Amino acid sequence: MSTTSTAAASATDRSEAARAFLADFRSMSTFGATAGGGVDRQAGTAADGQTRNWFRGLVEGHGFEVRYDAVGNQFALLELIPGAPYVAMGSHLDSQPLGGRFDGAYGVLTAAHAAIRLKEAAQGAKFNIAVINWFNEEGCRFKPSMMGSSVFTGKLPAEQVLETTDPHGTTVREALESIGTIGDFSLDVAAYLEIHIEQGRSLEDDGLTIGLVESTWGANKYEFVVHGEQAHTGATVIADRHDALLGASLLVAAARDIADEFSTEEHAVITSCGEFTVFPNSPVVVASRVNLLVDLRSTDPDVLAAADAELHRRVAAIEQRASVEIKRGAEHVWASKAYDASGMKLAAASADKLGLPYGTVRTLAGHDSTNMKDIVPTIMLFVPSVEGISHNEKELTSDEDMLAGVDLFTELLGRVARGEFV
Repeated sequence: MSTTSTAAASATDRSEAARAFLADFRSMSTFGATAGGGVDRQAGTAADGQTRNWFRGLVEGHGFEVRYDAVGNQFALLELIPGAPYVAMGSHLDSQPLGGRFDGAYGVLTAAHAAIRLKEAAQGAKFNIAVINWFNEEGCRFKPSMMGSSVFTGKLPAEQVLETTDPHGTTVREALESIGTIGDFSLDVAAYLEIHIEQGRSLEDDGLTIGLVESTWGANKYEFVVHGEQAHTGATVIADRHDALLGASLLVAAARDIADEFSTEEHAVITSCGEFTVFPNSPVVVASRVNLLVDLRSTDPDVLAAADAELHRRVAAIEQRASVEIKRGAEHVWASKAYDASGMKLAAASADKLGLPYGTVRTLAGHDSTNMKDIVPTIMLFVPSVEGISHNEKELTSDEDMLAGVDLFTELLGRVARGEFV
């Protein structure tokens, strides 16, 4: 075959691979599809189970073996070298309520397609490949987030996770059994790779296609319960009220004030209150209890510690002002920590080879790589999010950027599989 014919055949192969990826992405996005163009696939629901089964069919059709561990992490295994260790890649297929099609799911599908492409050209591989769909990364139905990878990395005991309940009293064990994705598999991993939409706008603003993630922001996430006393909203005078909703509202406002007060040009602080449950939630009853989550994040550990201390100092003042009691419950904390520098260098070399513009970024959000980087060499990559929109049905990454990410991830996986990383 002539050089021209070989180049034409290669271009045709790339075009077919691109069409296959986009077709699979469209198919995957039908599961749990919402009217607004997003998805609702909360962990352990029927929609999550359907997506998992679809993914299993996809990878089994390409010769993968699919297994599940004790907390529902889904492993698609591709054995290239019998007895060799595994390089793992992945993200998550579960979503937020009325979430976007791209968050997590793009990374799982990209990992699968990269592995499929590598299978066709696996000369020189020293590792086997595992694509992982982590259970309950989002943490909306069951808390905390990044649940599956937390168990995998030894940060949470499996039995505690299995007995965790959703707001309706269903346990993780019951949810996993209902969708048939629970087992006893375990896997030794030599390295981990993950690609994700940025969920921010820095890549788009800078005209870049790829983000090399250098570190995570630190995050402190707390569950608070504000205890008051139920009373009549008309008959009970203000002086006699112990209004849990007032106390919770003051806590929300305090969190926002702290973000404004502690952010600097060098180190931002982001705070939020993402869940609010009011009891008894009647229009004519002063609230007796409010459950809420407060989340503080920063790039700098000292700034985060100072903001955290101020939040807890203000709790006492809020208790006094609203005549309530505030109890802190469960917490989920991860520190600001760097990703492997040699991995970033390898990813940069891969992007250079493909001619893809890239830059260095930090991740504000938590990802399963946040846990995995603590136990094995880990590489984390981003592709752009249009206008930075995420956890929203309007979430969008262009086909061009998605396909560039698949190409880069394939190139990177080939290098890692040949032993250039570990």
